[in-house]
Amino acid sequence: MLRYATSEDIVGLNPHLDQQLTLSFMSSLTMAWLVRFDRDDRPVPELATAVPSRANGGISRDGKTITYHLRRDAKWSDGVPFTAADVKFSVGVVLNPKNNEGTHLGFDQIARVETPDPYTVVFRLIRPYSGFYVNFFSSAGANPCILPEHLLGAMDTINDAPYNALPVGIGPFKYASWRRGDSVELVPDPLYFGRKPKLQRVIFKIIPDRNTMLTQLTTHEIDLWLPVPAAYYERLRALPGIRTMLQPSYAYNHMDFELQHGALADVTVRRALRLATDRASILAKIRHGVGILQETPFGPGHRLHIDLPRVPYDPAQANRLLDAAGWVRGTDGVRARNGLRLDFDVATVTGIQDTDQMLELVRASWQQIGVRFEVKHYPSQLYFAPAATGGVLYGGKFDVAFYAWFTPPNGDVANLFECERLPPHGQNFMHWCNRAADRALHDFALTYDEARQRADSRTFQAALVRDVPTVVLDARQDLYAFNDDLRGFRPNQVTPFDDLVDADI
Repeated sequence: MLRYATSEDIVGLNPHLDQQLTLSFMSSLTMAWLVRFDRDDRPVPELATAVPSRANGGISRDGKTITYHLRRDAKWSDGVPFTAADVKFSVGVVLNPKNNEGTHLGFDQIARVETPDPYTVVFRLIRPYSGFYVNFFSSAGANPCILPEHLLGAMDTINDAPYNALPVGIGPFKYASWRRGDSVELVPDPLYFGRKPKLQRVIFKIIPDRNTMLTQLTTHEIDLWLPVPAAYYERLRALPGIRTMLQPSYAYNHMDFELQHGALADVTVRRALRLATDRASILAKIRHGVGILQETPFGPGHRLHIDLPRVPYDPAQANRLLDAAGWVRGTDGVRARNGLRLDFDVATVTGIQDTDQMLELVRASWQQIGVRFEVKHYPSQLYFAPAATGGVLYGGKFDVAFYAWFTPPNGDVANLFECERLPPHGQNFMHWCNRAADRALHDFALTYDEARQRADSRTFQAALVRDVPTVVLDARQDLYAFNDDLRGFRPNQVTPFDDLVDADI
């Protein structure tokens, strides 16, 4: 039995409706994926028999037809056979405007889906789309899974389906229970066609207090803590019977600006706020050196990483920029121009001590340039919820927001930054629109040529740094802590639990 703990409560269990790091871990074990990722972060077939390519005939010469051949021995965890009809149905679910889908990325490039037989799915695309193998039902990140038509096909919308409380999937594990606010339990699915897990149970425990988490890891009441706050790294390394692992991540810490909100529409203000954010001190004092300073979302381990010049911490230069742009200090020390004040609402998740400490560092440095803010805390269930249910990020209920996000392994970040990917059609929470970056992101998706993709990504990344809709605080390094009797745990950078079937304890 593996007992894994997180301090963050579970938003939900259906990745179509909820995007959350812990959910992506569980979904990689339980849900239905055409493709998952191996220990070396390479895409490998799961329900598909091969990852489509030009070499194997899965991608047509014009790049607009993608063909998946499916396994014939896969069954849903309730025993119903999996077929191509489930894939076609799931595309329809994503494209149904009544559903609170977290992303439509790539699916809006589908002209139609054909199922010439129960084990063949043909995607006819409007134009070539290189991100298909990640965004069309892969386990990488916050992507939608394949859903069972026999359970959901008669419903007008999946938003309130009983299915969401304990989803039926196709994976090495299946859901056994969800005790809200406490834990989620997984057990092996005896119907799974692949390698059988050695673990007989996986329990995701919700432990809001980190010191309690540390105690329970020490007493072996839990077996694995992920992600571990950097403040606990040295303590964990000194504990007998506990192993730690530090490796590069595809995630990054950042702060987003809502460009539709008052003064934040002015790029000079955003540049000044970046100059007045002491990211080196945050990394050293709050993250205890765990992470890598950089300017873009692509960490050093990513194939599209580029070393753009670092923007220094320079509050004096920030003050000069604001002075020149006509932002004048008032009697209370807060700058204003034309009735707009540099006085913001900062949104963050409740109960994350590191973030609260970081915000006090930021508060002190922003005060030096005439900026004030009020911190508003939200439970993660509300912070990441869809706009229709009051979500903070999707609903634009912030001026500045702090959180971590994930860069897909193929580098297609259109869902986060394209002009048309505003919620609910994507996750461009910033409402950023740069036409040069947009053209680069569009071209990136159109080509299967890696050199052209690299050039497009460089254009996008340079525009992001110039416009500052977001400030990358650091590229994360994933820190794992686990009991030394946990064997065979070898996480990848994409989804650490993708290959958990060999783990044993």
